[in-house]
Amino acid sequence: MRQTVMSVAILASLALVGNAFAKEPAPKEKPKEMKPITVTAVMAAAAPKLDGDAGDAIWKTAPVTKLKAVKGANFNKGATDATLQVAYDKENIYMLLSFDDKTLSVQRSPYQKQADGSWAKMKDPEDKGGDNDVYYEDKFAVQWNMSVVGFERFGCAISCHGGEPGKPYGNKYNEEAGELSDMWHSKWVRMGHLGQLDDGYVDHTRFDAAKEKNAGRKTDPKTGGGYEDNKLVNGKPEFMSKDAKPANKGGTYWLLAENKVPFDDSKFKAGDEVASIIVAPVVGDRADVKIAGKWAKGKWTYEITRKLVTGSKFDVNFDDLKKSYNFGIALFDNAQVRHAMVEEPLVLQFK
Repeated sequence: MRQTVMSVAILASLALVGNAFAKEPAPKEKPKEMKPITVTAVMAAAAPKLDGDAGDAIWKTAPVTKLKAVKGANFNKGATDATLQVAYDKENIYMLLSFDDKTLSVQRSPYQKQADGSWAKMKDPEDKGGDNDVYYEDKFAVQWNMSVVGFERFGCAISCHGGEPGKPYGNKYNEEAGELSDMWHSKWVRMGHLGQLDDGYVDHTRFDAAKEKNAGRKTDPKTGGGYEDNKLVNGKPEFMSKDAKPANKGGTYWLLAENKVPFDDSKFKAGDEVASIIVAPVVGDRADVKIAGKWAKGKWTYEITRKLVTGSKFDVNFDDLKKSYNFGIALFDNAQVRHAMVEEPLVLQFK
């Protein structure tokens, strides 16, 4: 996929303008009960090709559900329009999700070489910790209810807790022990371009600065792969890509683990940027959900697939196609946590 990366100055100024309202503390408010939106899944005669393209036969006939996500950073007035289609066959569920996003965001907190030869991580100047809306990545999340009381009436907002200490945008958790929801979290720079979505879940864990910084957000078990920081060692990034291309000059804002080599500072000039994240395909339960995405002309289009039944205790299992399944959607425009959300509860029904 072709990367579109704006100059640092332009990107920062646009993001800060989009952030004008979003940096306000998240309000502490109860979720609103809203009329649910039904999403209908239809049987596919042939599985769509997972390539981020809507040209497959099934997407010509599957019902289109129009959605609006609101209250997010960087989107136009905090809102964006989206469409969702769902299909299935004997083994898998397929989703086609599209939403408006004026910029492709891949410049996730890289290191930049300064005029004096030192290296510095590019930061959102208003980020007080875990609240980056300037140098981040585009994301989306789908949260499936497994056992959360009230989810069918309030949607995924029932798991969001703004105005709490510890984080500028609040915490995510379910109220009672035993309440679980399945979280499909797409992170384009860290996993999306590898064809994977970060499969996790939400439980009732409260925030603890020392032990539970993510509160109720957890990831499914894995047996290998994943992402980790490319740390500064003696003031310089520890690793670089073996092709030595700066991220802003034909390289990438992620460093594939298989391509990493010890850093050679002589290869870079002032203004060059280097990825601060090292990535490798995830292996195990955490890699159950596959995706392909394309950004073009101000719009993201994602195709998503997973087995109907995984058997994992951390996953929603679509084992009864006569049942309805409640879920919610959040969309992120270059934002770490300040997502736009579809406020209405969503209900998946298999036709």
